[in-house]
Amino acid sequence: MFKDRKWIIAVALVVVLAGAAVIGFTGTGTEPQGEETRVLVSFYPLAYMAEQIGGDRVTVSSLIPPGSEVHSWQPSIGDIASAEDADAIIYLGAGLDHWVQEDILTSIDTTAKTVVEASHGIQLMEMDEDGEHGDEHGEGDPHLWVSPHTALMLAGNIADALKEADPGNADYYAERWAAFGETLRSLDTMYSDTLAPAAGETFFVTHSAYGYIADGYGLKQHGIIGLSADEQPSTAKISEIVEEMTLMGSYVIYVDPVYSDQYAKALKTELETRTGEAVKLLELYLMVGPVDEMDYLDQLEANLDNLAEGLVN
Repeated sequence: MFKDRKWIIAVALVVVLAGAAVIGFTGTGTEPQGEETRVLVSFYPLAYMAEQIGGDRVTVSSLIPPGSEVHSWQPSIGDIASAEDADAIIYLGAGLDHWVQEDILTSIDTTAKTVVEASHGIQLMEMDEDGEHGDEHGEGDPHLWVSPHTALMLAGNIADALKEADPGNADYYAERWAAFGETLRSLDTMYSDTLAPAAGETFFVTHSAYGYIADGYGLKQHGIIGLSADEQPSTAKISEIVEEMTLMGSYVIYVDPVYSDQYAKALKTELETRTGEAVKLLELYLMVGPVDEMDYLDQLEANLDNLAEGLVN
């Protein structure tokens, strides 16, 4: 498992430059033109992608502070003012950041702006039984950014948004998107290859946000709570999970360090008491902000390492 992203980015650039030679691109050296494009996004993963693809041509701001719970956040008057000043507004959609449509876009003039729903055209997974309380808008599981495969689709829509907002620099965005997209494709391959030996295995998580990882790489997800990370499980739910983990002989619980792990520790104690087995708590990042000096791609890599530790090793 690689810990250093320099290698994968180097490979991506080699692939991109090789393709450029074939189809007549001028490498990755297109010079950006004009003033920077002001891009406003709803939350961190979209901001990260916009920065990687937009490079020197964009100034990116995020409405939600890094690490905040997205489902229940609400915009202020100042946030609406920020949207007025933006050239492009990019939100996830899929019912997650519904307040962009309901509270922001209805309050500003969008005539001269590029407004893009990053999940547009992507088939959403239906919520499983663990997500029944998660998405009150009923559009499906919105956590597309947690898997390299579906993140690639989001990033493609963001690249298209930047080209639309700033057509004079479309070639510049296309070249940067090619390199970033190749990085995500390489990570997708790493996930597939590394997790293949665990096909059919169930992983237990505190927050049912990893369905796209389960679906994309042949695994099954079982959550203690639903899709919204600020829920709290009942005592009955914890007891139910203990029963299921005992039956499966599963002794790893995945937690997101951004949120409370109190109930995960209660589950760990109960499971160890019942079975006499040592139970591991491993991290599975939701990637809603930089954590432990890791950015979005670092956390994607760390998640693969930890899934492999709990399911393969």
